Amino acid sequence: MLGSVKALNEKISISLPANTADDIQSRVDAGLYPSAGDVVSAALRALDREERLDDPLLDMKVREALDDDRPALPADQVFERLERLHAAQMRRK
Repeated sequence: MLGSVKALNEKISISLPANTADDIQSRVDAGLYPSAGDVVSAALRALDREERLDDPLLDMKVREALDDDRPALPADQVFERLERLHAAQMRRK
């Protein structure tokens, strides 16, 4: 036997503060999500993304960037460089 297979959809019951339940329902009523379960799934995906950002290596890199004494580049220079890099990459395709 291969073991038990968990159902694709599992019904659970949770208690939520009224304002949270209202927020969920308002998203469904506005047509942003087809169901309350879809709202919760989207919220969990967002939480997963947020938790992945809570990374010591990322924190270190941000701290290094903030502590960097070199002068910042003007945005137009940055965008010009990105546009040149993008154009070069598109020519290679």
